[in-house]
Amino acid sequence: MNIHAVRAIYRFEMARTGRTLMQSIISPVISTSLYFIVFGAAIGSRIPEVGGIGYGSFIVPGLVMLSLLTQSISNASFGIYFPKFTGTIYELLSAPVSYLEIVLSYVGAAATKSIVLGVIILATARLFVPFQVLHPVWMIGFLVLTAVTFSLVGFIIGIWADGFEKLQVVPLLIITPLTFLGGSFYSIDMLPPFWQKVALLDPVVYLISGFRWSFYGMADVGVGTSLGMTMAFLAASLATVAWIFKTGYRLKT
Repeated sequence: MNIHAVRAIYRFEMARTGRTLMQSIISPVISTSLYFIVFGAAIGSRIPEVGGIGYGSFIVPGLVMLSLLTQSISNASFGIYFPKFTGTIYELLSAPVSYLEIVLSYVGAAATKSIVLGVIILATARLFVPFQVLHPVWMIGFLVLTAVTFSLVGFIIGIWADGFEKLQVVPLLIITPLTFLGGSFYSIDMLPPFWQKVALLDPVVYLISGFRWSFYGMADVGVGTSLGMTMAFLAASLATVAWIFKTGYRLKT
């Protein structure tokens, strides 16, 4: 494996975060902090506890996941689309760098940025609401798996997109609604029986449920099921990326 190439692309992508600090870190943290202020402090004090947990504390895992999913996709999609847009993708493809090394560097950088953002949001949440992490190892595991999985999804979107507007289509019209409907602000047990069954078709439910279990030991679905669905989503994303490189789908356009 060409470690030098992986390190060079990875460091370049991480350096871009420093140049766009307002967009990459500060803006998502401020947006999430507003959620904590409105839902955690203002509205949360008037909402009954959910499963014995204060509402402000209950929404912490969901809000972290909301930011993690959207930023993972955004970072990875822009990271691979921009070389296509500028034409420098040809230099990358003609260099002695394998497809695996390209994926490792771009997806690794996007996932790292998302994990750092998730940690910052967790630290910021402490300023607004109290929360605890009963299973820190599981919390880190779900955090890393989700960041890697959705960075792969973002990588796929960046290759599929042929314009900047398409980079926002999937996050805005699919991922964000699925996250809101996946139990970010509520437990699906609060829904009528029919809508509980519908909610179980939402893959984000399993991500948020497993992540929330690592905090409070409570979940809408079993932690094993959550982990299994997360791994299945990761495997599907890896298979799609492998197919893209095998066929060359939109890689040079």
